[in-house]
Amino acid sequence: MKLIIAYIQPQKLNDVKEELYKAQVYRMSVTNALGAGQQKGYHETYRGVDIEVNLLKKVRLEIAVNSEFVQPTIDAIVKGAHTGRIGDGKVFVIPLDDVVRIRTGETGTDAIG
Repeated sequence: MKLIIAYIQPQKLNDVKEELYKAQVYRMSVTNALGAGQQKGYHETYRGVDIEVNLLKKVRLEIAVNSEFVQPTIDAIVKGAHTGRIGDGKVFVIPLDDVVRIRTGETGTDAIG
């Protein structure tokens, strides 16, 4: 079992979801996030005042998957989020020791579904 965390551009969320659905991955958590990376932000002028914007809007996806879905999930995220420009995002894969489905009490791979 793995927890896949991905940070992507907000405008690529629908493309990533479409690719995940094609890979038969339907369960995910989506959160709005702010972050800075290689993009390093940008400068803009508002009412004559120079403003540095260094935290850019991102979307964070969290997907818990069983072992056989790890690579298809990563491939779907990369395919849906890829533009070839700086700021496309990152995918992190973290091992999951255990999972418990609260409603039924199922644990492990059965709880992920």
